[in-house]
Amino acid sequence: MKWRPVCLLVVALIVLPVLSRAASAESILLSDLASFAVLGASAVTNVPTSTVVGNVGVAPGSSITGFNSSPGVAVADPQVTHGLVHATTGLAANAQSQLTLARTRLALLGPGTLLGSDLAGRTLTSGVYTVPAGVSNLTGTLTLDGQGRSNAFWVFQMPSTLITSPGSKVNLINTGSTAGLFWNVGSSATLDTTTSFQGNILALTSVSLNNKATIGCGRALADTGAVTMDMNTVSIGCGRVSGGSGGGSGLGGGLYVPPGGGTPSPVPEPTTWLLSGIAIAAVIGKTRRARQPLSSTC
Repeated sequence: MKWRPVCLLVVALIVLPVLSRAASAESILLSDLASFAVLGASAVTNVPTSTVVGNVGVAPGSSITGFNSSPGVAVADPQVTHGLVHATTGLAANAQSQLTLARTRLALLGPGTLLGSDLAGRTLTSGVYTVPAGVSNLTGTLTLDGQGRSNAFWVFQMPSTLITSPGSKVNLINTGSTAGLFWNVGSSATLDTTTSFQGNILALTSVSLNNKATIGCGRALADTGAVTMDMNTVSIGCGRVSGGSGGGSGLGGGLYVPPGGGTPSPVPEPTTWLLSGIAIAAVIGKTRRARQPLSSTC
């Protein structure tokens, strides 16, 4: 049975959305990483009392100050709920490897829309955005509107730093349990005093949470440096999670996706466009080579 151009076009229209969904569903955070609310590479320093929902960890360094810790052993701390403190454990080491991978995956999504350095006063829908360095990237309130989609997805590419002003705020509205929010920071992130923040901060170097800054739904993750805390609240959430060896807590508020779950991201990954281009090129080529009338059936 010969494949006719029209038949190929029908198949492409059916298969491409499936391929597209499969490509865009690849997770940003694997489950070992997703189980950590706070993760440093060289150290984690805390001025009590902080509140953390999810694991706290450091690797390959072993220095944790202000939490109970024991190198190589996961231990409990009253400031940490639905998680343990990991100083140079296998889980923390795996999570650090997954952090590097997650930052690479975010970078592959591209620069997206270029914005000004200060996000205050904006209302942004799902998408990928680039925010250049500034004295402060948030001097007031940023609103992220999911427009009624439970899987709304935001990526902020920060080529240099992420800095907020005291009392600044990120609001998430009109979204649901499978939303994703990622801040891919090229150097260090600093949330100034009483900042009310949302989303997963993935910083190449360090993350500093000044006095009483909060991450209501997200994570503070440092790839090569330290996480510094001062009476903060950090609760895991907003991440897309896939399978892994360590698992996640499955808690953290209305925007957390349990390990093994998650829905396809509305932001296509590069493989999506590659698959689409190959299929469309095949249809066009087959059509040009056709030398006989089209059959009425496939």
